[in-house]
Amino acid sequence: MNSRWVDDSNSALLTDLYELTMLQSYFAEGMNETAVFDLFIRRLPPTRNYFIACGLEHVLDYLEDFAFAKEGIEYLRSLGRFSDSFLDSLHDIRFTGDVYAVPEGTVIFANEPLLEVVAPLREAQIIETFVMNQIQLATMAASKAARVVSAARGRTIVDFGVRRMHGADAGLKAPRAFYISGVDATSNVLAGEVYGIPVSGTMAHSYIQAFDDELEAFRRFVRSYPTAILLIDTYDIKKGTQHVIQLARELGSGFHVSGVRLDSGDLANRTAEVRSMLDAAGLRQVKIFVSSSLDEYSIERLLTNGAPIDGFGVGAHMATSSDAPVLDTAYKLAEYAGRPKLKLSESKMTLPGRKQIFRNPAGDIIGLQDEHLTGEPLLIRVMTEGKRLHPPESPQACRDRCRAALATLPQSLLSLAPAEVPYRVDISSELLRLKDRIQHV
Repeated sequence: MNSRWVDDSNSALLTDLYELTMLQSYFAEGMNETAVFDLFIRRLPPTRNYFIACGLEHVLDYLEDFAFAKEGIEYLRSLGRFSDSFLDSLHDIRFTGDVYAVPEGTVIFANEPLLEVVAPLREAQIIETFVMNQIQLATMAASKAARVVSAARGRTIVDFGVRRMHGADAGLKAPRAFYISGVDATSNVLAGEVYGIPVSGTMAHSYIQAFDDELEAFRRFVRSYPTAILLIDTYDIKKGTQHVIQLARELGSGFHVSGVRLDSGDLANRTAEVRSMLDAAGLRQVKIFVSSSLDEYSIERLLTNGAPIDGFGVGAHMATSSDAPVLDTAYKLAEYAGRPKLKLSESKMTLPGRKQIFRNPAGDIIGLQDEHLTGEPLLIRVMTEGKRLHPPESPQACRDRCRAALATLPQSLLSLAPAEVPYRVDISSELLRLKDRIQHV
């Protein structure tokens, strides 16, 4: 329990204090009837036209194992804020509810429920912080990565971002979200092992510097990795390219280097020079990869200007979603004890009752769960009485779903610029009537 890492033994305490103070009050008042909470994102960031739903598997793992450890309860006792009877009740609390969710890799839009939790009030309340944290992180990462992949126009994308991510949990889970959105591989070995994502990497400048001579560094590296991608900008890009050409002459038919990488400089002009030199030397099969503070905007500019680039290593900007580093995620009560609930706060009004999203060619309709509307229902029951209904989906299955979903969007939504005509999301007449009736009670 004293672990300095978040794990199954202490994750119940990864919550805001007010979740526990509310829980004690519910306990004291005997309130624990069935509650319905919706998790949604209030608005699209200015640079976004859509989201990619992600993070569900992390949430389901957490819910299946949810429990307070004895050490955690004793820590809460030491705070002097909670009654003994309430703390004793925490020993037995588990998540026993149902979960409805939009499958990972699905394209979604503002105010559409990604997740609906139906559970006894205390169980549904205490999970709020962790569930929001996981869905927000993964959906933010997947949505950013989808834009990077789109900008690359079919070129290879490798995630280089773990060293710039905000902590180890993000460092492990964001590569999974990237992969779901179409990123080809990650440099993160642990993410590769845990999620089965392809791993990829080249070398660092320090490897070149460790030798007295750049060419000798190349010679030594290809002894171990004949198909390596060689980093050619440690000292001088032109000389680095010449060293690759010289190495090819030395090795003859034994030369199998697959590519070179540039990590600095004017990438558009430099890659053109490198391509010309390699082609003149008969090395047309050697590909050119680039990195260096790339994002979807710089990738789009490079390719629009005709830069002869075969692949991109994308780090900090994708890792942190630098232009939209937070999503306005909310987890709000929609029903309690069979009565629909509504929040009327200015600019933060919610929709009452249990809901469903109906997807049609012309757009989406957010309606009540029991409405019979046209379209494909997006919210699927994934957990009953605290247990998964199906084994975890593979990242590849989610990736296939994401690819298919993005293929249905018009180019105006896939563009990096805000769409002049946003995707249409309507609220059903029945849901609007329910909202109006509650609002005026």
